[in-house]
Amino acid sequence: METMHRRPIPSTGELLPVIGCGTWQAFDVRDAAPLVPVVESLFAGCGSLIDSSPMYGKAEGVVGDVLGRMDALERAFVATKVWTSGRDAGVAQMERSLALLGRVDLMQVHNLLDWRTHFATLRRWKEEGRVRYLGVTHYTPTAHDSLEAAMRAEPMDFVQLDYALDDRAAERRLLPLAADRGIAVIVNRPFGGGGLARRVRGRKVPDFAAELGCETWPQLLLKFILGHPAVTCAIPATANPAHMADNARAGAGSLPDEAMRARIAAAFGS
Repeated sequence: METMHRRPIPSTGELLPVIGCGTWQAFDVRDAAPLVPVVESLFAGCGSLIDSSPMYGKAEGVVGDVLGRMDALERAFVATKVWTSGRDAGVAQMERSLALLGRVDLMQVHNLLDWRTHFATLRRWKEEGRVRYLGVTHYTPTAHDSLEAAMRAEPMDFVQLDYALDDRAAERRLLPLAADRGIAVIVNRPFGGGGLARRVRGRKVPDFAAELGCETWPQLLLKFILGHPAVTCAIPATANPAHMADNARAGAGSLPDEAMRARIAAAFGS
């Protein structure tokens, strides 16, 4: 397999593989064992980022269990979130996340909930080395104004946002702003919450996809996202190791320029 592309985190220059794994719904299970092959597929494809949240039920504990079973914590770039209001509640929740996961590289404020309060804690934790990076997240275009305000108000390492072939609002202000302010971008919902996959089910992949090394529509849809230079990493969520392997392959080979991205959009019909 070709090596996955890696892009620099602007605040440090650390290189991050461009495809990771989301855990929403997919990792909210009682038994972690069936998810070991998913993380094995991520690592085999040269990915590293695994993103979770206390909002995702049992997912944080499952991620920690999987990485422990594999003795692979040091191979992962572990991202999670704080999703509560108030300083003390935030500290307690983040302490629990650290205990469940074993280590947190990136702590994000989930859906901007009380983000200023949590940033005060996270700046201190970052200085103390308890987390390496901090950021904010949201998942819908209706929150883009609030995301933009936060990105302008405070220094941060990462922003996580929605971006897909059928959800391109982030191109207007947020992606250019992230590039201008040196903020890494994690893309959630890269398949439009699953709607894109349903729309292309049964459709032949266009012939030009071979120019990018793509064999499937999911690979082509991820290539479209990765073709934007402000995107650092995309994190499709899956509990299926074959899907994880397929997604990881999108991170290797040629990435599309703007002309090719336009061809992908036209082929999809957007």
